[in-house]
Amino acid sequence: MKTVVFDLDGTLADTSADLLAAANACFRGLGHGDLLGAGDSLTAFHGGRAMLKLGFSRLDQHWSEADVDTQYPILLQAYADALDVHTRLYPGAVEAVEALREDGFRVSICTNKPVGLAETLTERLGIRKLFGALIGADTLPTRKPDAAPYIAAVERCGGSVSRSMLIGDTDTDRKTGLAVGVPVVLVTFGPEGRGVERLRPEALLDHFDELPEMARQMLAD
Repeated sequence: MKTVVFDLDGTLADTSADLLAAANACFRGLGHGDLLGAGDSLTAFHGGRAMLKLGFSRLDQHWSEADVDTQYPILLQAYADALDVHTRLYPGAVEAVEALREDGFRVSICTNKPVGLAETLTERLGIRKLFGALIGADTLPTRKPDAAPYIAAVERCGGSVSRSMLIGDTDTDRKTGLAVGVPVVLVTFGPEGRGVERLRPEALLDHFDELPEMARQMLAD
């Protein structure tokens, strides 16, 4: 079966504000105040540890990986407590997924967000039922860009890896596609805009309205 696998953060939904708020909660707890702002949304889509490292780098004091390790579970809890305050689905995302399903495609999610948080967020956004599988950062021993999570996302929704494609927004998604040997479409409505063109994906997606036809062409029999 033809399958379209979606990344979550920065692809289906703009989660950056809630992610940054969780990181800032850590810095406030340490007495530093908010160290990250809206301009750091691209870092937010690279994960909690990336945000913590960026914040610590802005302090005029020594810090280490141990500091990141200590704050990471605190960040996860802060995020879990308020993960859908500002998060919004990108325009046309739901309609595109529904159109793919109606066309006979299998659809799933492969994200580097911890699976429990991903399950909670997609339920609250009202989209979990649309996807045949959801693979998170801790579903398997490895995460993207390793090939295994992507393969699991395809197979667990009844699809075929050789007839699948990935929709994402970062170099991690691009590297995942290269690892598996499948086409990658990168969205241009994330924080990097058309800057993702530098990653040389098979295609760029400017709006979800374009996705159903794009998938039909890229996975044509």
